[in-house]
This record gives sequence, C-alpha cells and structure tokens, in this order.
Amino acid sequence: MPDSAIPIAPTALPHSLGAALWRGVRGQCPRCGGTHLFARFLKPVERCRMCGQNWTLHSADDFPPYVSILLTGHIMAPVIIALGLHEALPMWAMMLVVAAMALVLLIALLQPAKGAIIGLQWWLGLHGFAGHAGKKEAGVS
Repeated sequence: MPDSAIPIAPTALPHSLGAALWRGVRGQCPRCGGTHLFARFLKPVERCRMCGQNWTLHSADDFPPYVSILLTGHIMAPVIIALGLHEALPMWAMMLVVAAMALVLLIALLQPAKGAIIGLQWWLGLHGFAGHAGKKEAGVS
C-alpha cells in the first residue's frame, strides 16, 4: 500500500496543529476534513476516501486511553466532591452514580482522544508519517 496521498488544494489542509487536532477530535480526516476517520469505534479507515491519506501508518497505541482517563478524572473530581457534600444521598448510591458517569465519560472521550492523537502524529510526522508531516505539506514551519 503506497504511503503517498492524493495532492489536494492547500486551502483544504489544516494550517495549524489545533486545526488538525480538532478534525481528529470530530472524527474527520485530519488532512482534508472531508470524510470519516474511523471505520468502527476505534479502528481508523485504511485510506481517506477523499484525499487518499493512508491512516494505517499511525501508532496511537496506549496514549488515547491515558488521555481519556486523565480528562475523565479531572472532570469527575468536582462531581465527586459535590455529590459527597450531599448527606441525604447514601454512599452506595453515590458510588453507583459516580461509577456509571465515569464509565460513560471514559468511553465517550476515547474515540475523540484517538482521533486527536492520530491528527497529532500526522501533523508532526511521527511514527509511520515520518517524511510526510502535515505541517510540511501545509507549508507551516
């Protein structure tokens, strides 16, 4: 499978790291933003249907779960504190609510975190994208 993608108009490329990350967070192709990045929940498409970018080159590995866990912990901490201040709520009910909220939040943040990590790797030319960095293609130093 060739690593090169179809040349696209410079206006379609993201012009900052933030734009590439935001496309990944939304589940869009970080390169063109024109189609879905994921074929299934956490499996990226092999190639973008619009620009032909090969997304099998990424190496996100364990970093998206770490990001998801970190964000979940920071979001849940004030919720846990607020629930702990209500003495009318039994401890078992509070723990049940907290566990359910944390699980839902963790799963909800996992795909956006993976999309952002893939966008980050593409933009910086890390791992399989070495030599094909998005910032070089967009003309950003």
